[in-house]
Amino acid sequence: MTTTSPTLVAFDLDDTLAPSKSPLPTAVAELLVELLDVAEVCVISGGQFGQFKAQVIDALGAASDDALGRLHLMPTCGTQYYRFQDGDWNQLYAQNLTEDEKARALAAVEGKARELGYWEIETWGPILEDRGSQITFSALGQAAPVAAKTAWDPSGAKKNTLREAVAALLPDLEVRSGGSTSVDITRKGIDKAYGMTKLADMTGIALDEMLFVGDRLDENGNDYPVKALGVPCYAVTGWEDTVTFLKELIPTLAARVA
Repeated sequence: MTTTSPTLVAFDLDDTLAPSKSPLPTAVAELLVELLDVAEVCVISGGQFGQFKAQVIDALGAASDDALGRLHLMPTCGTQYYRFQDGDWNQLYAQNLTEDEKARALAAVEGKARELGYWEIETWGPILEDRGSQITFSALGQAAPVAAKTAWDPSGAKKNTLREAVAALLPDLEVRSGGSTSVDITRKGIDKAYGMTKLADMTGIALDEMLFVGDRLDENGNDYPVKALGVPCYAVTGWEDTVTFLKELIPTLAARVA
């Protein structure tokens, strides 16, 4: 299998399919609808299902029910899995944290953020979110403008420092860098590689028949576990790169299924 003939194409969401926490640009939405006609498609990200609805589902109004049936949504890094069945989106599984795990995670990340001086007063929405299967710290809130997020931690040093400090307090849980200003906490061993492995189990599509497209495939990036797993990957630096890639990929896949 090469990157030109995958059975399933999986995407990171923020800064791969859309600007951070923003709806899919029209060009991306149109190309995803075309892609769904020739391949299975997955979106996997740290966001919760509500974020997927606002960013992805609501932008795919042109997709038929049959096409949506080929879309796999994996919020919170694959700890939740949704498929379109009988006219609606249904959750097929969720690996939720226990109440004790949630309480310890919330206390640890807030305590360390305050200690390090990363607990901001002016935010766009809550700093801490309980997503069921994931606790997420967003330094400026989920709805913060992209420019504000970039200015808060341009090098990623703050986020990585916080991640390391929180991880030391929660050895039984997985603590990892999320989006541009976020830290995510899940059960141990949960990352996007976990999600892709679950996707292979749920669909019967082998990992080497998939292609993952992401903007953080560097060793410190939250997409890197997918690359380390051995899934064929294609690196982008933003949604514009994804548009260029899909314009090349879709005709190849269309010729295969013709």
